[in-house]
Amino acid sequence: MLRITEFAGQYENSRGGLSPMVAVPGVAEQALTLTGSTQQSAAFNVATRLVRLHAQVACHVAFGDNPTATTSSMRLAEGQTEYFGVAPGHKLAVIQG
Repeated sequence: MLRITEFAGQYENSRGGLSPMVAVPGVAEQALTLTGSTQQSAAFNVATRLVRLHAQVACHVAFGDNPTATTSSMRLAEGQTEYFGVAPGHKLAVIQG
């Protein structure tokens, strides 16, 4: 399974600067069950600027308007968590691997 948490942006500190953490609560959450075929997430929320991905198994991901993930796409290891800047309305594609 790949868990996707969408965030509107980074946390803004009391002086108006951005901190190296996301502002919670998140905007939306998705979970994709991984298979040997590429599959797409729903389109990201209009407020989404960052996503947190947590891979429960090794997988490969791709981002875009209509992405297709292959075993040559960016790899996430089992148990890995990463953050990515994204465009609202884009999608994520994932394939097990």
